[in-house]
Amino acid sequence: MIVATPPRPADLRAPATMFAQVAHTPAILAIEATRDAVPTVWIARQDAHAALARLKQPEAALRMLLDLTVIDERERTHRGDQPPSAFTLVYHLLSFADDGDELRVKVPLPADRPHAPTISDLWPNANWYECEAWDLFGIVFDGHPFLRRLLTPPTWTGHPLRKDHYARATEMPPYSLTEDQEKREQEALRFDPGQWGMHRHSANTDFMFLNLGPNHPSVHGVFRIVLQLEGERIVDAVPDIGFHHRGAEKMGERQSWHSYIPYTDRVDYLGGVMNNFPYVMAVETLAGIQPPPRAQMIRVMLAELFRIASHLVFYGTMSQDVGQLSPVFYMFTDRERVFEIIEAICGFRMHPAFFRIGGVAMDLPTGWDGLVRTFLDYLPKRLDEYEKMVMRNGIFRARTKGVGAYTVREAIEWGVTGPGLRACGLEWDYRRRAPYACYDQLEFDIPTAANGDCYDRVVVHIAEIRQSLRIVRQCVDNMPAGPIKADHPLTTPPPRTRTMHDIETLIHHFLNVSWGPVIPPGEARGCVEATKGLNQYHLVSDGGTMSYRTRIRTPSFPHLQMIPLISRGAMIADLIAIIGSIDFVMADVDR
Repeated sequence: MIVATPPRPADLRAPATMFAQVAHTPAILAIEATRDAVPTVWIARQDAHAALARLKQPEAALRMLLDLTVIDERERTHRGDQPPSAFTLVYHLLSFADDGDELRVKVPLPADRPHAPTISDLWPNANWYECEAWDLFGIVFDGHPFLRRLLTPPTWTGHPLRKDHYARATEMPPYSLTEDQEKREQEALRFDPGQWGMHRHSANTDFMFLNLGPNHPSVHGVFRIVLQLEGERIVDAVPDIGFHHRGAEKMGERQSWHSYIPYTDRVDYLGGVMNNFPYVMAVETLAGIQPPPRAQMIRVMLAELFRIASHLVFYGTMSQDVGQLSPVFYMFTDRERVFEIIEAICGFRMHPAFFRIGGVAMDLPTGWDGLVRTFLDYLPKRLDEYEKMVMRNGIFRARTKGVGAYTVREAIEWGVTGPGLRACGLEWDYRRRAPYACYDQLEFDIPTAANGDCYDRVVVHIAEIRQSLRIVRQCVDNMPAGPIKADHPLTTPPPRTRTMHDIETLIHHFLNVSWGPVIPPGEARGCVEATKGLNQYHLVSDGGTMSYRTRIRTPSFPHLQMIPLISRGAMIADLIAIIGSIDFVMADVDR
């Protein structure tokens, strides 16, 4: 087994705005240097709310709570100089101002009754993140409006992401369901509107509810919304998620570093290798691996092809949701053309799992450029036809213009990224804000709109398809020669030709493939501008062949949380357009 020398932790950047605001306050317990160079500060539990409120205070900062998660530290051996902590609460903040800085705030919590103050009064999107932390880790948030099971059933026992919770069915006795247990399960599903924060709209009206889902064609997956209605007008809406939860983060802590790559494909299952991208980037940051230029450009080309495929699905299903039946058939046909290219290059279509630690699985096949160029010449004319068919259609415009609108500030408050944020007029794209791979070598525009409504979200998606075509063409024209994998002992698997050279290399190959590489201790995150917004993997290594903590921040999760805000006062038919325009995948929400 190969164990590489740990890379030196990256020095903290020069104090950025957020970091400078808290770096010299008495509340700081420690300043941690992480592999990804994101400034990381430790704050005592009793000071956490005040410190985070101070960080959010400046109006011009446009600061988003990008993620909130927990690390169970109780079995971790390589913690360095971090403060004592049984559970570590992690807040990741992102600024959309000109400085564009990021900050990671950590709060140590004890093993006995871990609790912290809620910040749902500061950032509304913290509501679901805190529910998730309680559900999966048992962290109690004092002052939370309704702390509940979010991703697991209401009758679940224990907290699944704790290290002492079982991970496989074989660790439990055979499942049985008695009649009494079935009654308890059914009773637990009873909906109590008052408990969910609903109240009578007026003294002369009573509750009227409609369950939309969890099996309904317009919700694009196993997703339920409980609607409180007055006639056909929505008074309130409660999204209910978790039906699709598969424990992807738990599986990430039971798989070797490279054998987990295929699991990532199944998160945003329309994004394909776009899911591999942030994961392998995070592992490479931990291990100090730099993929070669050819591998970087292959990654970008395939990621943009998947962006096109995903946006075509969105475009077709969105038009279908508001009553147009023909476009979805045409657009799915064009998506098949994208998959033909991906299959020719990767060998698989929707879930190729093609990225590897340090590069990609194999080189481009003979004739790949001809296939791609043919498609690049074909699709723009089809997009022009769809423009006439869908976007200029009077009914489509009437169903989407002015519906489900939100402002830039509301988008940032609720954690909206990607096309949904740019539809409000903010020209912000992570590929420009923090260029990764070879995006800094490519020319592309950042499409925006002005109104932030359903129509504008579609407009931005269409413009992004055209920009992706532009990026892919540059990749074809400028594809560099050279290796497709880094020459590093931790890349997996090593080149086959070298395994035939001597027995030692063959043994290394066998161990790296079967057990996986030993990644040096530390933590890092990889973040990309995925098809639906920012997709981030936060990985913690304890110096082993598997991840100690795998955190997946997906864009669809916070986006769905915003539904009540933009649907109150709308008609039921408007809600269908709103749901379609969000562009989410339930596996991306529930993981």
